[in-house]
Amino acid sequence: MAHDTSKPSSTKHSIDNLKTSGFERRMSIAKTSLNIGRRWAGNSVSGMFLNKEARTARNQAFMETQANYLATELGKLKGSVVKIGQMLAIYGEHILPPEITRALQTLNDDTATLSWPTIEQTLHTLLGDKINELTIDPTPIGTASLAQVHRATVIATGEQVVLKVQYPGVADAINSDLALFKQLLKVSNIVPQTRALDAWFEEIRDLLHHEVDYEAEAATTERFYERLKDDPRYIVPKINRTYSKKRLLCMSYEPGITVVSTSLQQLSHQRRNAIGQAAIEIMMKEIFVWGEMQTDPNFGNYLVRVSENEDDIDKLVLLDFGAIRQFDNHLLTIAHGLLKAGYHHDHQAMMRAMTGYDFFDSMSQKVRSDIAALFLLATEPFSNPATNPDIPAECLDADNRYIWANSKLHSRLSSKASRAMQSFEFNLPPKEFMFISRKFIGAYTFLTVLDAYTDFDKLVKPYL
Repeated sequence: MAHDTSKPSSTKHSIDNLKTSGFERRMSIAKTSLNIGRRWAGNSVSGMFLNKEARTARNQAFMETQANYLATELGKLKGSVVKIGQMLAIYGEHILPPEITRALQTLNDDTATLSWPTIEQTLHTLLGDKINELTIDPTPIGTASLAQVHRATVIATGEQVVLKVQYPGVADAINSDLALFKQLLKVSNIVPQTRALDAWFEEIRDLLHHEVDYEAEAATTERFYERLKDDPRYIVPKINRTYSKKRLLCMSYEPGITVVSTSLQQLSHQRRNAIGQAAIEIMMKEIFVWGEMQTDPNFGNYLVRVSENEDDIDKLVLLDFGAIRQFDNHLLTIAHGLLKAGYHHDHQAMMRAMTGYDFFDSMSQKVRSDIAALFLLATEPFSNPATNPDIPAECLDADNRYIWANSKLHSRLSSKASRAMQSFEFNLPPKEFMFISRKFIGAYTFLTVLDAYTDFDKLVKPYL
């Protein structure tokens, strides 16, 4: 959860409490379900006399309206309902209609803040007398669906910290929120109820329970801090255990600018290349060295500490280690094979590397070949130009570095993916692959926004 240190959040309106009680949330969601169900029935009846094309067009427009209504109502609730919607938007494109995915993508963390008296009461409950050891700014510097962040000073030492305060009741509401969300999708008829949907809800349940456990997040943050403390390109906040609890995280205040900030675009190209290279190198380390990855592709999980001095290193501030995912050796071996095949741009090797999951093993040769071609395109930035004649000329500079902004890689992948999917006796990709692919898409977008050029050898050679 990033906080652009250049601007405070005082303009947002604040609310005194969240609808976290089961009854309030059930009422709110029941009302939404009822309205959607009623509209759905009305649409079906009034469309009976239209021809097929008119009915299809009308149903699509209706679905769009329903989806937007759903997103608006969910957005009012904050807490895990919003997070569930966001997760389905990120990972649900294979199981949800596109209208729903698009609408859920509008669910925004950056909504109303919880009023200071409510947050202060929560902090009193969590910290007891220790709260008197801190001077806390009542205006939050960041808000999200599950928590908000306040700056503070440790009075005795002058240490600048941030407190990530979980909203009261959200952790206890996760299971009922998931049940309500599924019920809402069921009643509204928006989504076919399938085993795949059930499996995804189970996955989201695990992720959410992990994400509200700040003791686990503190331990993960400390692991990453130790791994990266000697690499001058990265900053990981230092956890302050004195003021951290299961529902409260205290860590060092790490200023920076957001990755979409205009001042970042004004840096020299060389400096932007270095930031881009650092952003993608850390992702490679997460997969191939540490076997655990921060799976949330949101830009808000990074800040950039721009150096005052042209010759010093600009640093990537890594925030929010809640959505962490561990990968086993089985997956890592497969990922390694896919990367190697991509580096050499070898279609046969890519097909051989695609194994070990039902998703791969149940494919016909034709589909396997199509998906291997898709993976070859996805690994284009990691491939050796000497063995990959398919890289468009405008995507390489004179030093064979990959030019992300020219690549249009995301749209090329999307159109190739939709063609590959049509040839499919389709079953859902393994969840781990969905997490990794989403993280890559996030990184691809970041590098495109930065207009960074990256060196394929530096990225891949250490892992071959």
